[in-house]
Amino acid sequence: MSMVRHRAASARFVAGSVVAATLLVAGCSGDSGNAATTTTRTPRPVNTTTAQQHPPTNLTIEVGNMKYSPADATIKVGETVTWKFSDKVPHNVQGIGDKAMGLNSPIIDKGEWSYTFTQPGTFRYLCTLHPDMRGSITVS
Repeated sequence: MSMVRHRAASARFVAGSVVAATLLVAGCSGDSGNAATTTTRTPRPVNTTTAQQHPPTNLTIEVGNMKYSPADATIKVGETVTWKFSDKVPHNVQGIGDKAMGLNSPIIDKGEWSYTFTQPGTFRYLCTLHPDMRGSITVS
């Protein structure tokens, strides 16, 4: 098989795989209205080309025992924070103030949710079900 045909066949295979994966995910995203069975979706990095070339450093924040751990953290622009939920009760991550509008995870008790920070600043957040649970991410 010539190189051109091989590349064309490879491109069709990749495109078909992406379509199949998209349909599979779309078929699994029904809303049952039951927070205990909500599945989490991890957002992709804002700029996937840059993320593939220079993977950002990731920070994991544990959500359990009615707190975020660490509650306050510092990262650089372009880095991703993943909140890992493992508690007996559901929680979420909800930004506080205009600057943190993009922080808006689903309410879940098991799983994870990620957010890539693309601007510097301090982003405060809380759990809307347990407002005493608070944290902040400082992005430099």
